Amino acid sequence: MKKTSLIASATAGIAALALVLTGCASESKPVATDDASTVIDHTGETLNIDFATYNPLSLLIKNYGWLEEELAATGMKVNWVQSLSSADANAKLLANALDVGSTAGSAALLARANGSPIKTIEIFSQPNWAALAVGPDSTIKSVADLEGKTVAAKKGTDPYFFLLQALDEAGVDPATVTVQNLAHADGKTALFNGSVDAWAGLDPILAGAETEGAQVIYSNVEFNSYGFLNATESFLEKNPDIAQIVTNVYEKARLYAIANPDATYAVLAAAAGLSVPIAKTVITERTVIDIDPIPGETQTKLLRVIGKIFVASGDVATQAQVDEALKTLYDITFITKSVETVDVQAPEAAAVK
Repeated sequence: MKKTSLIASATAGIAALALVLTGCASESKPVATDDASTVIDHTGETLNIDFATYNPLSLLIKNYGWLEEELAATGMKVNWVQSLSSADANAKLLANALDVGSTAGSAALLARANGSPIKTIEIFSQPNWAALAVGPDSTIKSVADLEGKTVAAKKGTDPYFFLLQALDEAGVDPATVTVQNLAHADGKTALFNGSVDAWAGLDPILAGAETEGAQVIYSNVEFNSYGFLNATESFLEKNPDIAQIVTNVYEKARLYAIANPDATYAVLAAAAGLSVPIAKTVITERTVIDIDPIPGETQTKLLRVIGKIFVASGDVATQAQVDEALKTLYDITFITKSVETVDVQAPEAAAVK
């Protein structure tokens, strides 16, 4: 059955959510009851949420104005902030410049293990987005050849941890590799101007670089962590009704992307400055959206492996910090409800903005 609005599923049962999340409702605001028509007034408030080219669902939501549409009845405004990398999103979440932000799973675990008060509320994709690339004329053919070389990688992101895992697998001591800590786009530039020997790249920038002659020397989907949508604990405690709407809209976007692949390619292409065929490659060959969006053991199993690398590389001080972060990282309250209640017939594809 088609739902005409996602607010109904967000507001119904907020009282039950309050029992799950301590301090969910502010005493100064009316609390939604089991009456689905009851909406909490958020006039004068703003939701700071990110969009990122590595998160195609965020691009759809922003392009079509779905979040603004669903929040209209609450009075809350939406402020879209671009995240250039997982590290960028983590920094903004820690500084409260974002309420909701997109990262790789590895980056979310890293942040939580180092004390950032965030929770993962949704899985937005299963990507094969990171790989090791060299320039068009490079003589480097394998990970083993990176010993003694310089590699561009943005620390705190999936490509950086992909690099560490690849070096470990190949038996290369990471101390013999010089890492240039560069943003993803800057890493591509450094590769092509010859200031680094290799680059741990991220799609869709990596896919674009391949059309310009970059050569991927190593790819391994098992070394890529999932796409995690995270929120600050303070936001979840203060605004559980808005958090529910966010996950509802994300579930709507996921269903839309599955049903409307051509529109999804077009939106990604416009946002990332790619041709539509390259955007199609990113979505069809390197991104799985038709997944279970509820974080759980599948993601935890991978993160346990990556967490050990955090400790070995010094990115996290102790294994105990990693273990505790893994126990407390997920809040599946909202996306579980979204999966159970959101049944939205995908709308006709609108123009790409």
